[in-house]
Formats: sequence, C-alpha cells, structure tokens
Amino acid sequence: MTLYSPKELNQYAKKKKIDLIHAHDSHAHSFALIAASLFGNVTPIVVSRRVDFKINRSSIKKYNHKKIKKIICVSNAIKEVLYPDIGDKSILTTVHSGIDLNKFSFNQNNNQKLRKEYQIPSNVKIIGNVAAIAPHKDYYTFINTAEEIVKRNLNVKFFIIGTGPLEEKIKQYCIQKKLSNHIIFTGFRTDIQEILPELDIFLMTSETEGLGTSIIDAFACQLPVVATRAGGIPEIVQHEKNGLLADIKDANELANQIERILNGSIDLDKIINEQQKTLQKFTKSVTAHKTLLEYLAITKEKS
Repeated sequence: MTLYSPKELNQYAKKKKIDLIHAHDSHAHSFALIAASLFGNVTPIVVSRRVDFKINRSSIKKYNHKKIKKIICVSNAIKEVLYPDIGDKSILTTVHSGIDLNKFSFNQNNNQKLRKEYQIPSNVKIIGNVAAIAPHKDYYTFINTAEEIVKRNLNVKFFIIGTGPLEEKIKQYCIQKKLSNHIIFTGFRTDIQEILPELDIFLMTSETEGLGTSIIDAFACQLPVVATRAGGIPEIVQHEKNGLLADIKDANELANQIERILNGSIDLDKIINEQQKTLQKFTKSVTAHKTLLEYLAITKEKS
C-alpha cells in the first residue's frame, strides 16, 4: 500500500504493530523522522546510505535522531565518510549491495546486437560503461582515457550507454577532442542484459561511487574491469586479482591498464575466475541475509 503522509505512516505502524521502518532513501528518511517527531511514532528506524560524500551540516541532526537504530551503508567507504558526524558509532554498519546472478546467465553467448546495430567489425574491441551521465561518474575522464587509447593506435570503439544531465556537455567535449568517430553514445537502453555481455572491457571512471554495482553486473558477464579507486569500488575490485585499478582522474593510467588487457599481458582467465569467486559475496541473497541479521539485532534489543 502507499502511505501519503507521515501521519498515515504513524497510524499504519501502530495498527499493524510494525517492528521497524527501513528508509531506503533521503526522502523516506525524512518521512520516517517526521512521523516520529511530530506524530509520536515509536517504531525503530533503519536508514540506508548509498552515496560516499559527507552529510550536509544542516542534515547531521537528521542522521543522529534517537529513533534511528541502524544506518546501513552499502560500502565501508561510506561508513568511514559518515563516521565523524555520527554520535553513536555503533549504529553504523556495512551491508554491500548484491545482484541477481541469473539476470545475465541466459545471454553469456551474446547475439552481437551492438556490433550489428552500429556496424562494428569483429576485429574491433568494444570498451564501454553503463551509467547515468552525471557529474560523479566523471565521463570527462572517460573521454580523456579514450583519447589516450586512440593516440596509441589501438583498434577499439568506446560506448557510453545511458543518458543524464551532463549528456550534451560530454558530447560537446567529445567533439572538442575530435573523438566522435571513436565514441558512440547510445542513449537510454532497455536491453542492458543483452548488450552488456558484448563489451570486451568495462571501464568505470567515477570520481565518487558508493559501491559500484554496475561492476558487479560486469563481473556477472565475465567482463574484464578497469576502474578508478573511487569510494567503494576497491571493495569489489582487487587490483591485478579480479580487475585493474587506477587513481581517480588518471586517464593515462586507466589507458595503461586497458592496454595491458588488449596486448595480452594480463592473464584474463585468472581475472575472470577470481571475479566469479568475488561475485558470491555480492548476491541479492547475501545482501538480504545480512540485512535481516541487522533487523533481528534491533528487534531483539527492543524486546
């Protein structure tokens, strides 16, 4: 059912004897706190935090409300960012996000959809990312990395799959760099499960990143990953074990890591094998189980 006001939430929690309220985003967080502060809701609150930047000074009280019994961070990086501003450190915990490992399983032998649609020859490697074209994804560094690769005369095509508020600016930056023949903007796609396995390398150049679940998707597709050390990414990608990392905004080093894959100096079979081991820590069932344990700890404490 849909609750349209904090007052309704309070009434519903009382009527149904709800044991706890989980606020999954900032809006829900505010909604739950108003129900507690103005309408007397006594139900314990759990808050999820998915972004790796500091809390606004004006919001610190919001995260320290007495009814908040747990703040579940999707990475240790987020937990570390929050730590200085949370009075009761014991309410901070980490539960990594997970994915459904079966959502790509039917399509491991991909149908060459991108190659057919954009007439990409079979001898051209495809490097891409699937993400909102937003500031924290730092697509400027993606373009700069592409520029480095093109300068090295490597036979590749870059794909930016998605849309977002910076799309036109990034397209203009691509034109400015004279890379329009090397980078394809696909816009919003509803067929990610079909086209993601077709990439040869997954490139993530984020400046900030709560965790980076699209990397988990790439692992599920058995794609080599090159990424920045932003936010929670190193909690998924271990350099030279299950992927390759570079510092934030370091386009040259990102290009170096890509070139290592393209020239065969990395044991990709080993990388992919390690990815599959890592995946077992980032499944929906693992996330659900760990979240349930946090719930049970709160309700046990309450009783």
